[in-house]
Amino acid sequence: MQFTAKQIAKKLKGSIEGDENALIWKPCRIEEVDEGGITFLANPKYTHYIYERKAAAILISRDMVLEHPVDATLIRVDNPYLCVAKVLHMFNTADQPKRGRSLRSHIHPTAKRGKGCYVGEFASIGRHTVIGNNVKIYPQVFIGDYCEVGDNTILYPGVKIYRECKVGKNCIIHAGAVVGADGFGFAPTGDGSYSKIDQIGNVVIEDDVEIGANTCVDRATMGSTIVHRGTKLDNLCQIAHNVSVGSNTVMAAQSACAGSGKVGDNCVIAGQVGIVGHITIGDRVTIAAQSGVTHSIGDDTVVLGTPAMPADKMKKIYVIQRKLEKMYADLEQLKKSQHTDNSNQ
Repeated sequence: MQFTAKQIAKKLKGSIEGDENALIWKPCRIEEVDEGGITFLANPKYTHYIYERKAAAILISRDMVLEHPVDATLIRVDNPYLCVAKVLHMFNTADQPKRGRSLRSHIHPTAKRGKGCYVGEFASIGRHTVIGNNVKIYPQVFIGDYCEVGDNTILYPGVKIYRECKVGKNCIIHAGAVVGADGFGFAPTGDGSYSKIDQIGNVVIEDDVEIGANTCVDRATMGSTIVHRGTKLDNLCQIAHNVSVGSNTVMAAQSACAGSGKVGDNCVIAGQVGIVGHITIGDRVTIAAQSGVTHSIGDDTVVLGTPAMPADKMKKIYVIQRKLEKMYADLEQLKKSQHTDNSNQ
């Protein structure tokens, strides 16, 4: 697929300097861009590349002042970083006219399907499930009974959505993700074994959510596990039963939130973070990578470490930790000196 600089500028509401008919057929990193490529400049340390590389077009900010001539069509925009995301989306969706139903798929007679949908090979849609318009269901997707999937949502190969779960509009769920598996609920018995607690709730994924590959969102014991509007979960994350994740929160890979926890809006949770159950993370909280969160956190807080604590305090502790070996050696030397002094008395 290819676009002209004029088509892209119109989509981005940008202004053109140079050849508006320049053909663009691939987005590129600024370090690697060459003929036919479009790239962007958002970080000043990469500025020298726009003078060195031969691109078809470059997205730059409206107020950037050039130091040298540039051998490319320039598209000036308000936010180059945000606009390149829109360009990537243009290329990613241009060659995806998938529609229709594979004869190797299974759709229960009671299920309902909107207009413009695609259902791939060996996909299965259960009883009384409702699929919205323009939904893309790739091969080997399983959608259980009494589920709902909103308009324009994409379910990539191997996604599993258990019974009675709801997925909103404009969502993307990547390969291997599981929505609605049983929460981890077991009651200890008197003989040391465990009795399973049936998980009879569901999962609600609101609009504009993206869920990474092999991430699991468990169904509630009762009620709903909820991922609110606009939230993005990376690959290999775990959202346990009855957790509520707020709107526009991002969670990086291998992070997990245990049962009945509540995560607020606009939080940033870095990779390999563990959050214990039954606590509340406030709004606009940032949790650094590999932190272990064992207690509730208020709004507008940055924490790190295990157990997680305010970043400024933890950084001071890290400074002291780096000196522990020398402090221990000094202490041992002091003890020896005192022992020698006592022996000479």
